[in-house]
Amino acid sequence: MKKTATVVLLFTLVFSSQSHAEGWWDSIKSMLGMTEAPVTTPHVAKTTNALSGLESLELVQSLTKNLGVTPEQASGGMGALLNYAKQHVEMEKFSALTSSIPGADTFLKSVPDVSAVTESAGGFGGLLNKAAEYNESLKSMNDLKNQFTALGLDIGMIGSYVAQAQQYLDTPAGQEAKQMLSEAFAQYM
Repeated sequence: MKKTATVVLLFTLVFSSQSHAEGWWDSIKSMLGMTEAPVTTPHVAKTTNALSGLESLELVQSLTKNLGVTPEQASGGMGALLNYAKQHVEMEKFSALTSSIPGADTFLKSVPDVSAVTESAGGFGGLLNKAAEYNESLKSMNDLKNQFTALGLDIGMIGSYVAQAQQYLDTPAGQEAKQMLSEAFAQYM
């Protein structure tokens, strides 16, 4: 996985004529087709029932206030992160993580449908979708990217969401869950 990411990064930096004109991370995202215009909410899964009372969850309030996102984006983004973590930590640890986050079940139900995003991806984004069919690590990263895109969020927000969740878990009781979340998203930090 690290070799693949390194090769893609080096290829992008070497062959990108814009790598010096804008930020290097923006260039990479642009080359991979990850800077699409925000997708409106029709692509978000129908989660109206799951979102009722969502604004009362502390983590949702923190995300909306600190990141300037809607409650639906806050819940869907956290759901996408938890879904990703579920694939990258042992089930026992994942259970401990979700029990440390009030509303985790609601977040997981808020993960957006990405079928419309993957169908419309072009350029290197489409290439990443195709490569993800053959590699589990790329698939989980691509799913996370597509879930954030379906929510109308830039993939650069992934690190911000992780940081907010870590801050939320920054209590003595939440330290173990914070560590698990950090391990699952080490590549984004």
